Amino acid sequence: MASRKLSSLLYASSSSTAAATSLCSFGEFWSWGRGKNRFSTSVSAAQPISPSAVTEEPINPAVKINHTQLLINGQFVDAASGKTFPTFDPRTGDIIAHVSEGETEDVNRAVAAARKAFDEGPWPRMTAYERSLVMFRFADLLEKHREEIAGLETWDNGKPYEQFANIELPMVIRQFRYYAGWADKIHGLTVPADGHLHVQTLHEPFGVAALIVPWNFPLLLYSWKVGAALACGNTVIVKTSEQTPLSALYVSKLFHEAGLPPGVLNVISGFGPAAGASLCSHMDVDKVSFTGSTDTAKTVLELAAKSNLKSATLELGGKSPFIVCEDADIDKAAELAHSALFFNQGQCCVAGSRTFVHESAYDEFVEKAKTLALNRVVGDPFKKGVEQGPQIDNRQMLKILKYIRSGIEDGATLEAGGERFGSKGYYVQPTVFSNVLDDMLIAKDEIFGPVQSITKFSNLEEVVQRANATRYGLAAGVFTQNIDTANTLTRALRAGTVWINCYDIFDAAIPFGGYKMSGQGREKGLNGLTNYLQVKAVVTPLKNPAWL
Repeated sequence: MASRKLSSLLYASSSSTAAATSLCSFGEFWSWGRGKNRFSTSVSAAQPISPSAVTEEPINPAVKINHTQLLINGQFVDAASGKTFPTFDPRTGDIIAHVSEGETEDVNRAVAAARKAFDEGPWPRMTAYERSLVMFRFADLLEKHREEIAGLETWDNGKPYEQFANIELPMVIRQFRYYAGWADKIHGLTVPADGHLHVQTLHEPFGVAALIVPWNFPLLLYSWKVGAALACGNTVIVKTSEQTPLSALYVSKLFHEAGLPPGVLNVISGFGPAAGASLCSHMDVDKVSFTGSTDTAKTVLELAAKSNLKSATLELGGKSPFIVCEDADIDKAAELAHSALFFNQGQCCVAGSRTFVHESAYDEFVEKAKTLALNRVVGDPFKKGVEQGPQIDNRQMLKILKYIRSGIEDGATLEAGGERFGSKGYYVQPTVFSNVLDDMLIAKDEIFGPVQSITKFSNLEEVVQRANATRYGLAAGVFTQNIDTANTLTRALRAGTVWINCYDIFDAAIPFGGYKMSGQGREKGLNGLTNYLQVKAVVTPLKNPAWL
């Protein structure tokens, strides 16, 4: 089973032209536009630049917006209030479409549909093999409509089209096929017990699951949650992010074309305080899975506990260390650290946002990191060869710029970037800081943007203590040629995933989740199925058994 590397598949070379050539497989889509522009400016320049990649008219996506309503009980319907909200193009700030705004009454309708589908409908009563066939057909439809799906995701989110079409969408399809394959392999055990007893365990679906997906990887996280929940026989309500509602609505329609019964998959677009809170506190929701910020997760847990103590799986924030040891190949380490941070505009929960470099290699590493950032291709994400698109919205852009200012004010050395990129849309220059200290905000807080902080260390004991001195524990990266060093750090780092001489390796079968305040539970793989199953013990007395 081939693993997918989210970042270094894109940026395996400092030559963006070579990377783009190797990645472009859906060439028909790229007839919309051509050309690219590199971000390149002196750090000492006082005025923000206005590169042509941003000031040119943005490419008009060749995709239609067909679905903007709520999906409840197999039908697209308006919100009960009739209210809508705009979803924006992060390249320009212009409105793409107005989407139905789900609130408490709409959540109640969706939960009622999901409850009826679970209690009375065919989905949990189908054979597991029949459920798997629906999921396999859905995966086939995702492949068939890949250009429309990739166009929607890029338009609504701002991530490079090449990134989504060639890396993320194949992972989405693979995840659904992976869980489709698991559907008829979920089973309990026969348990030997003391006495004349027959004991078996049954793995049963929870019932109605609320799945809250984020804006940074809308469909990828959709696949992790929906795939596992449906394979186990649950019915679900997906709550999309208000920033990126379009792709989930589109693919959920395809799921029904694949034969999914009404009410099994419902989609509510809306805001957290209304739609999200109503789902988390609903007495007829049995399970909630949330991906988002650690602070919001506290509210999710509180609402789940105060209602019916529903089970909660949480995949949250991170401030992941990327450790470059003294024996590392500095060229490779710098490229890997670059992609570990800047992938997806830095809007990645596992971003290697604390780069620890051994003091013997520090100066050389900083120069290479600076060069990579200055040569990063930034521009319209629909253009071939673009590596970095806009941030998700104006609020996120301003937050990132505020952190950059704090880094400068705290005394870190700005090596590259530091400004808004252009004057239109939500672009931020790839930014690199050196001489970063652990007590600076840029070293402590999850920035969720293209800001690399590079700090130095002297020995393994020191870097382990500093790497673990955070409330987060989602991931970590280690770059070394010494197996003993790798083994030492693997066991010492308090993180849910540790990548050795690689980063951002994601596979349908590899579990993912965090330690500490980076979450609870695991998604993907066999562990992802357990989120949506309850274990029942069945005990039957045996009379005069021939054997025990």
